[in-house]
Amino acid sequence: MRTPAGPWTVTGFAACQLLLLVPTVVAFVLVGVGGLLALVTVGVPILVLGLPALRWIAERHRSMAARTLGHEVPAGYLPTSGLGTLARVRTWAVDPMTWRDLLWVLVSLTAGFALALLTVLLLLLVVTGAIWWYGAPHVMRLRATLDRTFLTRGHTEQLEQRVVDLTVSRADTVDHNAAELRRIERDLHDGAQARLVAVGMTLGLADDLFERDPEAALRLVAEARDTTGAALADLRAVVRGIHPPVLADRGLAGAVEALALDMALPVTVLSDLEGRPPEPVESAVYFAVAECLANVGKHAGASRAWVDLRHDSGVLRASVGDDGRGGADARHGTGMLGIMRRLSAFDGTMVVSSPDRGPTLITLEIPCALSSPRTTLSSATD
Repeated sequence: MRTPAGPWTVTGFAACQLLLLVPTVVAFVLVGVGGLLALVTVGVPILVLGLPALRWIAERHRSMAARTLGHEVPAGYLPTSGLGTLARVRTWAVDPMTWRDLLWVLVSLTAGFALALLTVLLLLLVVTGAIWWYGAPHVMRLRATLDRTFLTRGHTEQLEQRVVDLTVSRADTVDHNAAELRRIERDLHDGAQARLVAVGMTLGLADDLFERDPEAALRLVAEARDTTGAALADLRAVVRGIHPPVLADRGLAGAVEALALDMALPVTVLSDLEGRPPEPVESAVYFAVAECLANVGKHAGASRAWVDLRHDSGVLRASVGDDGRGGADARHGTGMLGIMRRLSAFDGTMVVSSPDRGPTLITLEIPCALSSPRTTLSSATD
């Protein structure tokens, strides 16, 4: 929530909306003509020009509405990045927000224009200015509410999109869990199971040699004991891959500090967590941070890194940054994609800021509540 804009600010918004009248009409005409001619292909270039212009204008009005009302007015367009021209046009055609924008233009050019004009006239024509001072914010809040009604998704559309997101998230989670089970099975088969089979064979040979060559039998028993220790180490490694003991013992902040100590470069860990998130969330964030730090060590060429753990307004936020070369792309690389799949199961998000020459900052967010603290940790590890 933000403080709603005052009289001078909303009057400035009204003046901007009046200035955007002509560009809005031009963009609307281009979209209309392009849509009519799209069937004969010649309209596609017109749509490619007109619809982004209309969306840019609509985004300016969303921003002004958000400032006027004191809260965000999200767009909710379907993503089109990376799509070809024809695929982008098809996505625009099936996007409900495209049709909402077109309906909004009709309202904006009539009732919206009248409200913006009234706000400006109250400033220019009323001698005392008292009516403008008290009336302008109310008039523009009405205009902003009108814009919000058309320029953001309705409740039904939000629920439909939520169902789609949950369906995709569930499928990704099922695939991820299946891959994890295959990994655990492979690790057990190739590691601990193979070593235990070797122990059994070695002990069998020792049993056969015990009467004929006791010294050789004792050597085999010692070898079996060593192999047993290696098998236990393999089992511990598998357990750490499922749920690290340090995470259960010391909580998220302590487990991340343990990760930082194993890094080859200095890593600062800051935490103000006054409790612990649910265990599945804690585990997901831990492995996501571990993957981010592993990427720093392998690809960033950084001299230092940092991890900041916060919980604010019901959201657990983990920020992982470094001063390396930058250029990280969340759309490429199995590590980044794995992090997004892991977080999506909890309605979480990942935002990557990594310009060339750095720095890189990866922000992980998961909505959750914290329980009463089982451990209290907050430190910096350098």
